[in-house]
Amino acid sequence: MRVGIGYDIHRLVAGRPLVLGGVTIPFEKGLLGHSDADVLVHAACDALLGAAGLGDIGRWFPDTDPRYKNVYSITLLRECRRMIGEQGYTLVNMDATVFAEAPRLANHHEGMRRTMAAALETDEGRINIKATTTEGLGQVGAGEGMAAMCVVLLEDARL
Repeated sequence: MRVGIGYDIHRLVAGRPLVLGGVTIPFEKGLLGHSDADVLVHAACDALLGAAGLGDIGRWFPDTDPRYKNVYSITLLRECRRMIGEQGYTLVNMDATVFAEAPRLANHHEGMRRTMAAALETDEGRINIKATTTEGLGQVGAGEGMAAMCVVLLEDARL
């Protein structure tokens, strides 16, 4: 068994769609980044890669590479699943939290879970997604950005 943790944070800006967990969420701002800036998926990618001892998302999908400009981050998650599979690992479970003051995300958890489970080729019951505010504290609390944290447990399928 191997454990990985991932974290990501991006600034909110006008003129971009808000994509979280592969789901486009109606909101007046979106996350700024080289890709679609999906903090939830990026945190999941880092957790998966870390658990498998493969480094981090920046190593495999650098923001200096034009191939990843505006890429749908679920594409990266699929690639991470392929990479951990090549190392002989399968996902036992994933637990993730999105930190955001707005918009309310409760109505989108199931769509995010379904989308991420499909990308990971796993049962939706292995994916848990939560959201919380920071009670107005820090940059996230001021509505300047969003963050996500993710923990995964992998098992070695070769054993």
